[in-house]
Amino acid sequence: MDFAVTPSDPTPIYRQIVDQVRRYIAGGHWPAGHELPSVRAVALTHAINPMTVSKAYSQLEAEGLLARRRGMGMVVADQSQAQADQRTALLMPTLEAAARQAQQLGLSPEEALAAFEQALHAAHNAHETAS
Repeated sequence: MDFAVTPSDPTPIYRQIVDQVRRYIAGGHWPAGHELPSVRAVALTHAINPMTVSKAYSQLEAEGLLARRRGMGMVVADQSQAQADQRTALLMPTLEAAARQAQQLGLSPEEALAAFEQALHAAHNAHETAS
């Protein structure tokens, strides 16, 4: 698995990694025990400072989402069902921001939903192509 890191995004890179890991875990894509790519591998792939990746992994470990395993690196920690059910809560800030932007652009709810549906299909197709 490779992270989608966008240096031009105003969101700090470590935060982009943290948010993506949270979503993959909450979405059930990464079950307990799933091994994450090493700090070095992520840093080399994206030409970013290893400390940035380490900061993201350490924050997720402090939250109890990741665990260090000797000889394996970071893995997804065992999660309670309550944590797995927070998928919608993780998505809401993004949806609320998109809703505000749609309103500012003068889009009707139907137009905004159609645009979101189009983006969902594009993301799904990109994921299928990458798999």
